[in-house]
Amino acid sequence: MTPDLRALVVFADSSLHRSRISRRIADALAGLPGVQVQDLYQLYPDFYIDVRRERELLKAAPLVVFVFHLGWYAMPALLKEWFDSVFKPAWAAAKPGRLAGKRAFAAVACASSALDYRPGGLHGRPLADYLAPLAQSATACGMDWLAPHVFYEADAVDGGAAGRHADALRALLARLAGLADEARGGADGT
Repeated sequence: MTPDLRALVVFADSSLHRSRISRRIADALAGLPGVQVQDLYQLYPDFYIDVRRERELLKAAPLVVFVFHLGWYAMPALLKEWFDSVFKPAWAAAKPGRLAGKRAFAAVACASSALDYRPGGLHGRPLADYLAPLAQSATACGMDWLAPHVFYEADAVDGGAAGRHADALRALLARLAGLADEARGGADGT
């Protein structure tokens, strides 16, 4: 376990080998001191989650970030399994709350544009509506839910835009985790 854990990144991308953005994000965030990136599909390809380990990381981290690509209006299957196994209400929302006061947010990549996520748009409702189960799970456990960090049109961008997004997420995470000096460096440490 990371001795001075500042943030836990719960990373879920079942198609990492095809993703233009996910590997850049994982690499950018893993390079931050005090940040533990849990790549769920690498760690648990059989969906058998080490619940004890994941809970220990959750208890130690003051900031939790859920990183995934939105597909069919939901989080990936393994991230849902992680919530069902790790965030069991009897554990996560027990009094006094084990997770109370921790901060959490989602870093989500979407194939569509921001305009598609509104009434009258392609998807008919705001992106926040699709993230509501995640946000509600966190808040039910006493966590402070922060605004999501969204990368719209993620499937249509070039490598430069993907890199800029990864660097922006790295800077946000560094700032929220109190690693201000680290926020300047990109995925390659520049």
